[in-house]
Amino acid sequence: MQYHEAATWLFDLRRHSPRTGVEHTRHLLDSLDSPDESYVVVQIAGSNGKGSTAALLDRVLREAGLDVGLYTSPHLSDVRERVQVNGRKMPKRALAEYVETAKSYVTDRGAAGESPTFFETVTGMALWEFDRQEVDVAILEVGIGGQHDATSATTPVASAVASVTLEHADLLGDTEAEIARDKAHVATDRPLVTATTGEALDAVRDHTDGNVHTVGAAGSDVTTRYEGRVGIEGKVSLAGPDWTVETRLAMLGAHQAKNAGVAAALARQVGEELDVPVTTDDLARGLRSAHWPGRFELMGREPLVVLDGAHNPGSCETLTDTLGAFDYDDCHLVVGAMSDKDHAGMAAALPTGDEIYTCRPDFTRAERPEVLAESFPDATPFDTVGAAVDTALDAADSSDAVVVCGSLFVVAEARERWTATPTPKQVRDADDARTALDGADVPASDQHPDEIVRETRTLTVRPAQARRLDTAMAAVGGSCSVSGLDAQPREPVSVVLSGTTAEFETLDARLRADDPVLANRVAVADPETDADYPWTDRTAVMGILNVTPDSFHDGGEYDAVDAAVERAEEIVAEGADIVDIGGESTRPGAEPVPVDEEIDRLVPVVERIGDLDALISVDTRRAETARAALDAGADIINDVSGLADPGMRFVAAEYDVPVVVMHSINAPVDPDVTVEYDDVVSDTIAQLRERILLAERAGLSRDQIIVDPGIGFGKSATESFELLDRTGEFAALGCPVLVGHSHKSLFARVERETGDRYEATVAGSAIAADRGADIVRVHDVAGNVAAVRVAEETRTQGS
Repeated sequence: MQYHEAATWLFDLRRHSPRTGVEHTRHLLDSLDSPDESYVVVQIAGSNGKGSTAALLDRVLREAGLDVGLYTSPHLSDVRERVQVNGRKMPKRALAEYVETAKSYVTDRGAAGESPTFFETVTGMALWEFDRQEVDVAILEVGIGGQHDATSATTPVASAVASVTLEHADLLGDTEAEIARDKAHVATDRPLVTATTGEALDAVRDHTDGNVHTVGAAGSDVTTRYEGRVGIEGKVSLAGPDWTVETRLAMLGAHQAKNAGVAAALARQVGEELDVPVTTDDLARGLRSAHWPGRFELMGREPLVVLDGAHNPGSCETLTDTLGAFDYDDCHLVVGAMSDKDHAGMAAALPTGDEIYTCRPDFTRAERPEVLAESFPDATPFDTVGAAVDTALDAADSSDAVVVCGSLFVVAEARERWTATPTPKQVRDADDARTALDGADVPASDQHPDEIVRETRTLTVRPAQARRLDTAMAAVGGSCSVSGLDAQPREPVSVVLSGTTAEFETLDARLRADDPVLANRVAVADPETDADYPWTDRTAVMGILNVTPDSFHDGGEYDAVDAAVERAEEIVAEGADIVDIGGESTRPGAEPVPVDEEIDRLVPVVERIGDLDALISVDTRRAETARAALDAGADIINDVSGLADPGMRFVAAEYDVPVVVMHSINAPVDPDVTVEYDDVVSDTIAQLRERILLAERAGLSRDQIIVDPGIGFGKSATESFELLDRTGEFAALGCPVLVGHSHKSLFARVERETGDRYEATVAGSAIAADRGADIVRVHDVAGNVAAVRVAEETRTQGS
C-alpha cells in the first residue's frame, strides 16, 4: 500500500460517532496486541494549553535521556505531525504499515455499525507506533474532554488538566465546573496535576477526592512566576516542594509559565515512576528548548508577525495579553474561524485591529469571511488565507504588527508562506524522475517519467492550488504531477512541476497577474545578500583543526597550542578560506568534554591565529563556549547539534556572526541510534527548515544561517551518498550550504577504510562543488581546494 492510499483511507473514516465511551478504542488496541502496555503513558487534558504543556514535557523528558512519543492534535499540514518520536514525525512507510495492519479490524467493525472514528483510529496508530519505536514514555494530548476521549482507553501513570474554559458545551457541560469534572476523568492514583482555579479547581478536587497537585500562584504545590519578556523569550521561575528552576521559555506569555509548571510536575512524577532522575538542569534546558508551532509563533520582527491558533474567547484574551508586551504602531489582524465558534466573544477578546482582514481556510467547517466580518467592524473579507496574509504584510509598516489567528487551520495555511518553499530537483534520467514522483506520492498510474527530464521542482500546495498549477503548466507546455492524497478535510498535497526555463518564466508571469500568492509559492528561493563572505560567489573551503586528543581522523596531533597554531598557518597557506577549530570530538562513542575544558582548548588558539588571512570558525554545540570563542576573535559558529543548546541562536545573533546549523540526531554520534527516513534529503530539508525559523526569530538573516545536511550523523552510508548527490536540493532553504564529508565512514562503501580516504574526500569535494555547495569542510586543504576550483571552472565553461 502506498502512503497516499493509506492516508486517504484514514481521512475517509467518519469524524463523529453517536456513541460514547472508550471501549471501542480499547478493542482496537487489543486487536493491535495492546501496544500501550509496553511503555508508560502520560495524559494531558485541558481547554487551552494542553498541546503546549505536552511539548514542554516532551523536551524535558528527552533531556533526561528518555525516548519519548508525543501524540497531539490537530496537525498543521501533515497527519504524521500528530505522532512524533523524539521530535521526529512518523515515517510514511510506518503509517502505511499501520493501515495495512488495522484495516481489516476497522472494516469488520464498520460492517457491524461500530467502526472506529478517525480520531480513535489515529490514536491507535500513535500507540502502535510508540510500541514499534520502543519508546519509554508516551505523552497523549486529550482530544475533547477526558471521560470519553479515545486517549482514555489507556492507563496513564501521570495526568493533568492544564486549564478549563467554556468549550464544547454540547458535549461536556454548560459550566466550567461540569467541564472540569469531565476532564478530571484522566486522573490516576498519582495526584492529578492542574493549573485550574475557582469552580473548576473545586470540581477537580471533588472528583479526585482531593488527590491533586496544584500549579500557579503562591500556596500552590508548584508555584509559577512569569517575569516578563526578555527579547523573544519569557523569563519564568518555578518552585516545587524540593526544587526550584529559573529559565526562559521560547513560548511567550504568563500562561506558558503555568504550562511549564504543569510539565515540570508531570516530569518529576514520570521520573519517580521509571526511577530516572529528572534534574533541575533537565527541567531548565528542556523547558527552554521546547517550541510549539502556531502558538504565539513569531515569524518576523519588522513588522512583528505573530501566528496564534487562538480559537475561543479565553485563548484570544491570552493572545491579547501576550501581544501587549510588544511595542508596535498599527495592528493588522487576520482572522479566520470555524462556524461553530463564538465569533463575537473572540472579537471582543482580540487586540483592537487598525486593519482587519477576515478569511476562510480550506476547511469544510470554516465560516465564510463575509459572515465572520459581521463580528469584526470594518473588516475586509478575503476568499483565502494567503491573500489576506499577503495584503496585511504589504500594508504593514516595519513598526506595525501583523497577527494571524482564529483557528489552527488558518495558522497552518498562513505558515506555509514561510515553510512550503519549492525544492529544485536534479533530473538526469528516468530513475531520477521516478524518485521525484515517488517522493511526491504521485500514484504509479499517473507517473510519466519521460516527461520529467527538464527543470523540475517539487512543492506542497493546497488542492485548489494544485488544480490551478496543473492547468497553468499544461498551458505553457510543461507538466504537473499531483499526489494521490485525497483527504477531507482538505490536506496540502505535493506536486512535481517540470518544464524548460522559458516555460517556467511564462508560468511565473501568468501567475503574477492572476494569483500572486501562488506565484510566490512556485518561485525557487534566490536570496540576495550584501554580505561579503568567501562563499558568496564561489565554493569556499573550510579547513579542519581539531585541538582534541580523540578526534576520529587527527586526534592528538594538534592538542598543543603551538602545534595547533602551526597547523592553522599551514591550512591558510594551502588555500583555506576558513579555519574551523574544534575542542570536542563528535566521533561515535566520544565522551562529552566539560565546557571549561573545551574553552581552555579553544580560546588560546583562537587568540593566537587572529591575524591569519582567513575567517575563524569554532566547532561547538555549547553557547557558553561559542561566546568565549567569539570574545577571543572567532568569526563563525559551527554547531553540529543544530542549535540544540537553546542559547546558541541568541549568541550568534548578539555577535551578528554566521552560524552553521547541522542536521544531526545525536552529537557526539550514538552508533546504537538508527533513524528511519522516507527520503533522507526531503526529511533533512524539512527538519532544517524548522531550525532556520528558530535562528531567524533570534535575529539572524538567512545569508548568515549556513545549513549542513550532516553527512554521517544519523545516516547510513547510502543515505550519506544520497545527501552528497542531491546537495543542490538544499537551495530550497535559501541559505548557504556546507558539506562535511571529509574522511567519513561512507567512503568504506568504495573500499576506502580509515586512514585511506584522502582521494575519496577530494572526489567528494568536487561533486559537492558541482552540485552547488557553498562550503566544503575538509582535513586536507590543498587537494580539496584544487578539486572545488576544477568543478567551478567546469561549471563556468559549461554555462
